[in-house]
Amino acid sequence: MLAKEIQVAVEKGTMLPLMEEFYTIQGEGFHTGTAAYFIRIGGCDVGCHWCDVKESWNAALHPPTAINKIVTNAKNIADTVVVTGGEPLMWDMTLLTQNLKNENLKVHIETSGAYPLTGNWDWICLSPKKNMLPTATVYDNAHELKVIIYNKHDFIFAEEQAEKVNKNAILFLQPEWSKKEEMTPLIVDYVMKNPKWRVSLQTHKYLNIP
Repeated sequence: MLAKEIQVAVEKGTMLPLMEEFYTIQGEGFHTGTAAYFIRIGGCDVGCHWCDVKESWNAALHPPTAINKIVTNAKNIADTVVVTGGEPLMWDMTLLTQNLKNENLKVHIETSGAYPLTGNWDWICLSPKKNMLPTATVYDNAHELKVIIYNKHDFIFAEEQAEKVNKNAILFLQPEWSKKEEMTPLIVDYVMKNPKWRVSLQTHKYLNIP
């Protein structure tokens, strides 16, 4: 395939810059503890300073991969797929989700919401970032709001985001990994005082799995 053809395929969503794919246990948020096949799409310009997969940012580093290959790999292993990044909504997710659903897979996404929502999702985990706030399409459709707590000011940000997300979204506060000893007790105290929130932990890191 010529470079221009590949570029067109990526723009259409028939190919996507695939960083990695792996079967593991979901470690965060509402579906913590459940088995899932993760598809990590390269490319992100949100630029979180504490991002633990900065190698995902440059989409050019990750080979454009045909979505039918991605779907085949997923359907042979799991019944739930989590599309993550990077920021997967930089790309058109319509065809990927359509093809995954054609194989009767449950399809989840983890997103900052910084780009308009594309694709047909069974579960949308919105994890908003201050430097590129979510679009209305993601606020309106998110099933879960997961705010990362790096410092005390992030509690204010969390409440601002809770006001913007739809009323059915389940609310989570999660300590940033490098600050977990400092922030986890504050989150526990905050959730006990504000029980509309739940605690999320990166349990996969405690379990030492991907």
